[in-house]
Amino acid sequence: MRKVILDLAVTLDGFIEGPRGEIDWCIMDDEVGEYFQAFRASIDTVLYGRTSYQEFGNHQPDANSPQEVIDFYRDINQMKKYVFSRTLDTAAGNTTLIKDNIAEEVNKIKEQPGKDIWLFGGASLITTFVNQDLVDEYRLSVHPIVLGGGKALFQNIQHRVGLTFLKAVPYTSGVVTLYYQRANA
Repeated sequence: MRKVILDLAVTLDGFIEGPRGEIDWCIMDDEVGEYFQAFRASIDTVLYGRTSYQEFGNHQPDANSPQEVIDFYRDINQMKKYVFSRTLDTAAGNTTLIKDNIAEEVNKIKEQPGKDIWLFGGASLITTFVNQDLVDEYRLSVHPIVLGGGKALFQNIQHRVGLTFLKAVPYTSGVVTLYYQRANA
């Protein structure tokens, strides 16, 4: 069965965005870029909340963006996408809109043939997935910065979630990617 993987950047103090939504603290060097290339090759489906989808779901980087960013969005934009929203009425392209029965719908997606599934976010969708035990693997790239405020990764978690450590991969930039799987997965 396919896995739902929460893979994202987080600051040392647990934020996924700065106080004004900024993500300029994310280190994107060649090593991290290689990681993203390998991750991108391991997935074929992306899960978005409404806000994340509207901001990044069909993002087209400008021509001056690094080639890695252009390649990343080209590949991601061709993948199957699911948007979880009760307020959207339509979604463009290769996108399916899911309004309710989240656990049931996610389990149907996981049973389909294919590669693993990326839980892109946003924060409220991540909370829903954690609270419903729908995240199979957590891959958190901890960046060497303390923001002191912003949007926290884990908010309003309703129960303890046991995790099993898989590995940690350090990069020369100071980023460390931590791999965990849900303990009962």
